[in-house]
Amino acid sequence: MKGERIAQLELLLRSHPEGIRRAEIARRLGVHRSTISRYVDELSGHIDIYEENNLIKLKSKDEDSSPRELSVYESLAFNMGAEALASTAEFKSPHLASALRKLAVNMRSYAPRISENALSIADQIEAAIQKDRESAGLYNQVLEVLIDCWVSGRIARISSTEKDMEEIEIAPYFIGFKEDQTGRRPITVTGRLRHTKDIITLDIASITDAKMLDETYTIPDNLRPFSHKEEEKYDAIDMIPLTLILNEKSALNSFSEIIHGKPEISRQSDGSLLCHMEAENSIELMLRIIQCGTSVKILEPENYRKKMIQMLESIIAMYK
Repeated sequence: MKGERIAQLELLLRSHPEGIRRAEIARRLGVHRSTISRYVDELSGHIDIYEENNLIKLKSKDEDSSPRELSVYESLAFNMGAEALASTAEFKSPHLASALRKLAVNMRSYAPRISENALSIADQIEAAIQKDRESAGLYNQVLEVLIDCWVSGRIARISSTEKDMEEIEIAPYFIGFKEDQTGRRPITVTGRLRHTKDIITLDIASITDAKMLDETYTIPDNLRPFSHKEEEKYDAIDMIPLTLILNEKSALNSFSEIIHGKPEISRQSDGSLLCHMEAENSIELMLRIIQCGTSVKILEPENYRKKMIQMLESIIAMYK
């Protein structure tokens, strides 16, 4: 969080070349004024900044280290899209304000009017966040956890105010707008409910807590994400290609209650059976393998072997 604040401080200085007061920096970053000095000291180790007439300023440089410029048309298109997002979203995003400031700094030389408008929108977003700091803070915290889960492919454990969703675990597949029956377009998360094939969509504003778990998942290649017909269902689930050693063929009966493909079995020279099949990537699969004891051994994939070892070590450690 501190690193993020320092990055936000740099953006503020770049978007205010005339300088900005410490009290204003503290207000915009949502921190106490006394902490700003530490942020300034740390940032000064990376870029040239100074204080003049009680204004913190960024020293100008001859070289241009800004990202590649957008065209005027691209700039205006992004500006309008950001304005629509800012007016549509129930809670404002500090990351949108940050992105607008980055682009505004780059656009100042060739599209000053668009740049000023982008900075104005960023100011409005930050003001709205400060006005409703508690709710907006929780909302953005939850959204960040879900994005982290989505990007890293990890299961999220969430609590929601929606019915029967007090605490669930979900594999996030998509994050974005979804219009409801009342015409609202809240930002939602859509994903598979863990241990099932059920795909659910939750309004992120209804989520009161979110935590990223160590369990991983994959998004199926054949998933149809944006269905508009109410009767259409998601019919895909993430699968894992398994190669197993079976000391007893009857051990396959343990997998009857989970989703799996047709087993391809061949006998090895030592009498054991080599089995290839796809199976649902869920905790249920791991529990079925544990249930088989020494009758089933995972050969591949290697990352799933390591995952099994970690699970067994955790169980052993719990009983020590």
